[in-house]
Amino acid sequence: MSGVAETNHGSTSTAKETTFRSYTREQGEAYAQNRLDYNPHLYQLIVDYHQSHPQSGKFDTVLDIGCGPGTATRTLAPRFTHAIGLDPSEGMITNARSIGGLSGSSEPIRFEISTAEDLGKDLTEPIPDGSVDLITAATAAHWFDMTGFWPRAAQVLKPGGTVALWTSGSLTVDPDMPNATAIQAALDKFLQRLRDYSVGGNRHAADLYIDLPLPWTLESAVTEFDATTFVRKEWNTPNATEPGLSFFAEQRRPVGLDTIEKMMGTMSPVTRWREAHPDAVGTEQDIVRVLRREMESALLESGAKTDEEMKLRGRASAVLLMVKKKGQS
Repeated sequence: MSGVAETNHGSTSTAKETTFRSYTREQGEAYAQNRLDYNPHLYQLIVDYHQSHPQSGKFDTVLDIGCGPGTATRTLAPRFTHAIGLDPSEGMITNARSIGGLSGSSEPIRFEISTAEDLGKDLTEPIPDGSVDLITAATAAHWFDMTGFWPRAAQVLKPGGTVALWTSGSLTVDPDMPNATAIQAALDKFLQRLRDYSVGGNRHAADLYIDLPLPWTLESAVTEFDATTFVRKEWNTPNATEPGLSFFAEQRRPVGLDTIEKMMGTMSPVTRWREAHPDAVGTEQDIVRVLRREMESALLESGAKTDEEMKLRGRASAVLLMVKKKGQS
């Protein structure tokens, strides 16, 4: 998934996510159409890490959790013999199945409804223990109950298997844009207006998983994971390990206001705001339309006139966490 988040700071568990989980097929389609894929560099970091350690990971099965419409699943699948995407939302999985995709063996990607805590054990054809090489969660781990996820991940992973979790955080307008200060102020005001509709995990993702419970920090530690293999990588932060690189595939290209309006409309706090203000949806009072008009005004004040000049450039802070299951002794 590519979304904004939900957990309590410092908590080992998360209130059950309901916004994305209850998405209809139409909402899933809008999400799939208006969310960016990730930079190929991110995927390469994961692949390199997966195969670089002693008892390096194999490329038989990848399991993508909270897969949404299957964007990350579909990108990783060609590297693996088998690919599975799980999501608790029927609307998301319906869209993932309609888009489809193939693994490296030309086998169709298997998309199923299941949670991060079950990891397919509730399916008609359960995912066998010790059968998965790589587990991924793209902008989704903030929705997980980590006390349930880590033990189950240890069960389904092969020895030497990898878990990779990532998310984006804050958005920043490129400072060299004309009137960048006013555009950033409009974005900041938009996020402030959404504050009452942001649950714990939205803030947890904004903090770039700094408090995300890890196997060895749980009250009942999951000892199957090797803490010495843990890696944290960051984009566009003071501690960035990937300087100058964009997190999303198309992030460096200027983006038009129509696209921005559609992308912002897929945020879970926006969904909750619209549920609370149904009469404003699709009008000039809609919270995303207000943001669009404020950005539009700032661009016009800067002298922008053409369609190309009415586009924005920006970047997102982001984080990637990776860890290995212990190999066979």
